[in-house]
Amino acid sequence: MTDFKKIKTLRSFIAMLFVTFGLSAVSNFCLSETEAKMYDRPESFSQLAESVSPVVVNIRTVKTVKGGGNPSPHFSKPFGDNEPFKEFFEKFFGENYKKGFKQRSLGSGFIIDNEGYIVTNNHVIEDADEIQVKLKNGEEYDAEIKGHDPNTDLALIKIKSAENLPFAHLGDSDALKVGEWVMAIGSPFGLEQTVTAGIVSAKGRVIGSGPYDDFIQTDASINPGNSGGPLVNMKGEVVGINTAIIASGQGIGFAVPINLAKGIFKQLKEQGEVTRGWLGVAIQNLTGEIAEYYGVENKKGVLVTEVFEGDPADEAGIELKDIILEVNGSKIETTRDLTRIIANIGVGESAEIKILRDRKEKTVRVKIAKREDEKLFSRKDRKQKEDELGISVSKITPELARRFNSKESEGVIVTEIKSESKGEKAGLMVGDIIKEINHQTIKTGDDYTEAIGKVETGEPVQMFIRRMNSGFVVVKLVK
Repeated sequence: MTDFKKIKTLRSFIAMLFVTFGLSAVSNFCLSETEAKMYDRPESFSQLAESVSPVVVNIRTVKTVKGGGNPSPHFSKPFGDNEPFKEFFEKFFGENYKKGFKQRSLGSGFIIDNEGYIVTNNHVIEDADEIQVKLKNGEEYDAEIKGHDPNTDLALIKIKSAENLPFAHLGDSDALKVGEWVMAIGSPFGLEQTVTAGIVSAKGRVIGSGPYDDFIQTDASINPGNSGGPLVNMKGEVVGINTAIIASGQGIGFAVPINLAKGIFKQLKEQGEVTRGWLGVAIQNLTGEIAEYYGVENKKGVLVTEVFEGDPADEAGIELKDIILEVNGSKIETTRDLTRIIANIGVGESAEIKILRDRKEKTVRVKIAKREDEKLFSRKDRKQKEDELGISVSKITPELARRFNSKESEGVIVTEIKSESKGEKAGLMVGDIIKEINHQTIKTGDDYTEAIGKVETGEPVQMFIRRMNSGFVVVKLVK
C-alpha cells in the first residue's frame, strides 16, 4: 500500500470515529490537493528507476586523432608537440603515432520521441567519426548527428529503429525547488544504467562554461560517462541534462535545466543549428556603488560598458553607460537575464528596451540581429590585447575628468590596474593619462588598442603619461 493510500485510509478511519462520537472536525482530516500531489510518487527509487531507465541510452564514440596526439590514456603530453619525449613516443608506437590513432569515449543520452531522436552533450559526440547507441534491451544502432550547440554543450543525434521507442517525459525545471529529490541515470566509467539519487543543491549556478550558464547543482553522484544522461524528478520527468562535475569536488554535479534545453532541441531538430538574438553590447552587473552613483534605487539592471559599432544597439541609439532595465516588459536584474532574453528573441524581430540615462528612463526599439560567435570571439581577442598589461583604460569624459581633477581632453585614462600585473609592476597608476605609446599619439581607445596591438610579446612598451600633480612621466614595460 502506498503512503498516499495509508494516509487516506487512516484519515477515513479517524473521520468515522469523529462521526460516531458526534464531533465536527471531520473536515480537518480531508486530504488537500497539495498533499495528494506530494504523495503521488513512486513507492521507492527502484520503481522510479524501472520506469525511466528504458529511455536512457549508452553512447560510444570513435574519433581519429591526427598524428602527434596521445596514443595511450596512460601517457600525457605536457610539453605539446615540442615535448622532450616525442622521439620516445615515435619509436615506441611506430608509424601509428605519426598517422594518428582511434580514440574511444563513452557517454549517455536519452530518447525524446519515438522517431529515435536522442539528446546528449556536445562534448560526448564532438568530432566523432562513429557513434553507436546501445539501448537498455541490448539493441545497438549507429547514430547520426542532427545538430549541436557548443554554447550550451547540447547535441541531438538520431537512430533508425523499426520499433516504437520509449521516450522521456520532459518536466518543468523552473518548478524545481532546492532540497527536492532527484535521480541521475547514465553510464559512469562505462557502467551502463547506473542510478544515483540526491537532492537539488542549488539553482542558477554559473560555473564559467559558457554565456548561457544556468545550471542545476545536485549532490546526486555524477561521474565521467554520465554526461548527457537525464536528471529526473520524483514524477519520472526529465528536469535536466547531466553535463559537468568539479574535478576536485565530491558530490557536486551540474545539469542543464530542461526548460533552457527545450527550445534548443526544437531548433536542432528543425534547422540543425541554434540561432540566437544579438543586441551588440558589452555589459556588467550593477554593484551597490555603481547603482548609487547612477541613481538606480532598487539596484536592478545592467550597465552597458561597450556598444559595438554598426550593431543593433548602436543603430537604435543605446549608448555607453546606459543602464538596461527591461526588455519587452521583462525586468532585467543581471547580465544573465539580458543574455538569455535577447538570445530567445527571433532574428529580425523588434524589442522594446527600457534604459536609464542621466537618471531618466527612456524606451528604445531595437531590431535584433543574429548572434555570430566567430565575430564575437574576434572582439574578445581584441579586448584581450587591451588587458594583456593588466590595465583598463577609458576615453576621457567630463565625468572622469572631474573625478580625477584633470583638465585634459585628449588621451585615454587608466581606470583600473590588476594586482601583480605588468602595468602595476611598471609603476602605472589609476588616473594616469596615456598620451603616447612608443611615440604614437593616443587620443581614443581605438588608438590605444592599435598601438598595443602593434607590439609583439616580449617587445618593449614606452608610455608617455601625464600624471596628476607630477607632470609628464615615461613608464617602460615589456609586453
